[in-house]
Amino acid sequence: QVQLVESGGGLVQAGGSLRLSCAASGRTFSSYAMGWFRQAPGKEREFVAAISRNGGNRYYTDSVKERFTISRDDAKNTVYLQMNSMKPEDTAVYYCAASETWGTYLLRTTPGQYNYWGQGTQVTVSS
Repeated sequence: QVQLVESGGGLVQAGGSLRLSCAASGRTFSSYAMGWFRQAPGKEREFVAAISRNGGNRYYTDSVKERFTISRDDAKNTVYLQMNSMKPEDTAVYYCAASETWGTYLLRTTPGQYNYWGQGTQVTVSS
């Protein structure tokens, strides 16, 4: 089992930056592919970014490409989401998720592929 705790959310003006962190408990963090999702009010949870177990593969939804960067530090059991050039449409609750995955290069992009979820952190971008 793994427990995930997100932090780093807050209020930012359009064009600004935030870095989200997701700290994982347990000693097998490197066994998990990780992802970030977000959910805006009245909308379904949507995929944002994913990173493979070894960090060698990353994938982003089109709306955040060139603006967001996902990374991981296995020594700190933490995955990050650096968000730059933020837009009001980025406003949502952001969730990190862990997928127990055999393949070191595999990515997971749908909610059903993830085993564990954090509680979420609110990100609000003002115009």
